[in-house]
Amino acid sequence: MFEEASEVLENMLKWSFPLSLVLFLVLVCPLRAEAAHEFSVYRMQQYDLQGQTYGSRNAILNTEARTVEAEVLSRRCVMMRLADFSYEKYQKALQQSAGAVVIILPQNMSTMPQDIVQFMELEPELVATETIVPVYFALEDEELLSIYTQTQISSSSQGSSSAAEVLLHTATANGFQMVTSGAQSKAVSDWAITSLEGRLSGAGGEDLPTIVLVAHYDSFGVAPWLSYGADSNGSGVAILLELARLFSRLYSYKRTHAGYNLLFFLSGGGKFNYQGTKRWLEDNLDHTGTSRPKLCLMRLTISSAISKEEVVAHQHPDLKFSMVHKKINLADDTLAWEHERFGIRRLPAFTLSHLESHRSPARHSIMDMRPHVDLTKLRRNTKVIAETLARVIYNLTEKGVSGDLEIFTEQMVQEDQLASLVDWLTAQPRAAQLLDKDSSIVNTLEYYLNHYLKDVKRHLVRADKRDPEFVFYDQLKQTMNAYRVKPAIFDLLLAFCIAAYLGVLYLAIQNFGLLYSFLRRVTAPRVKQH
Repeated sequence: MFEEASEVLENMLKWSFPLSLVLFLVLVCPLRAEAAHEFSVYRMQQYDLQGQTYGSRNAILNTEARTVEAEVLSRRCVMMRLADFSYEKYQKALQQSAGAVVIILPQNMSTMPQDIVQFMELEPELVATETIVPVYFALEDEELLSIYTQTQISSSSQGSSSAAEVLLHTATANGFQMVTSGAQSKAVSDWAITSLEGRLSGAGGEDLPTIVLVAHYDSFGVAPWLSYGADSNGSGVAILLELARLFSRLYSYKRTHAGYNLLFFLSGGGKFNYQGTKRWLEDNLDHTGTSRPKLCLMRLTISSAISKEEVVAHQHPDLKFSMVHKKINLADDTLAWEHERFGIRRLPAFTLSHLESHRSPARHSIMDMRPHVDLTKLRRNTKVIAETLARVIYNLTEKGVSGDLEIFTEQMVQEDQLASLVDWLTAQPRAAQLLDKDSSIVNTLEYYLNHYLKDVKRHLVRADKRDPEFVFYDQLKQTMNAYRVKPAIFDLLLAFCIAAYLGVLYLAIQNFGLLYSFLRRVTAPRVKQH
């Protein structure tokens, strides 16, 4: 009898021990989280201006991913594609206390013109809405799109009518834990905004009238690391640098050396209430006087506003020209145009722009990229401005010289030169938070001005420590990891199965006699009866 029992027990252990060992290892060994994808993310703007706070105030992210289709978004990382993005969905995530929001942008923006226009209109609202929820932007790739698709399927299944289906899908589906590698954001102390100045001195004495040409070189958008500012204000900077090259040639010969000083000023902090221009005026007001005209260059891609209509009428009759008069609203926290800094000081100034309103969303958008700049029109506008400025400094209009006279030939205004400048300016983001005094962009601009101008120098603007006008924050670019994980319900279900198995095994051991008798009857050979 004992021999038979030993044989039966041996067969049981032979088949049950490997399964028990596997289940034991699953129970005691935690599931290894596999990194499904690692990608760069770019955080929404975070800054303080004139005592007001803007943007996302948090940078830490470690939570499970969901799409906006999920019913419960609390403490979840809500992923949205640009094609599906809307302000209502964004507000839904914030109102449900989402753990974070990740907006996925397409690699090629030109394929979605309608979505781009809608998003550009929403960018000012996103920045103006202060939130403690971390908001990130990521560029779409194949792996990230796969993560989004799987997350969307998982989120959509939560709305099934059957609770059993939801439980089963939740237990078997894969989830993604989104984790950022950086620390919490903090204010950057002693940040310096750099402006650059260079000049061409006029002939005929020291006390000469001065014309100041101004263009701010920084860009702005909802995410600093995605702000390339091709049209605002890469085009204006390109024109200013080309004008510096053209007029340096005129001022190098005695016959064409005009009786005006030309001062070229690349201002920093233009997107933050024109901090560089404000400080420059405060430092140089006594040297500038109140009767000398100022000229601000901004956004010169499509059409220009010119002080002398002769050039437009005779050389470019197809170019539309109009003057817009706007009062300066000192009650606003920010100024509309850069020339208003001069207007506050009662200095005559104007801004050239193809936009009808300063509220145009194109002035502050991450969608302002290189394809938005038409080089043919940029070259035309550069020539128009150069011709007009030349007529002013040489008094050609007062002398009765016809507007048909061209001082700069078509070959002198080089489209290749402008193309190189625009390509370089749009090859890297130029947000003010990213451009310190030692940045390559500032150094290259300074080198370019030194090549054509004299007395090139820097002007640094630092915020007051007691009552700062502006405060910048760090952690604007981070690396995000998407880890493939099982939901918590999977661990509960697995524990239940293991407990059930161990319970059955315990009962089998406790009632071994009954089990043995049952197995003996089942396995006993049947005797054939004749």
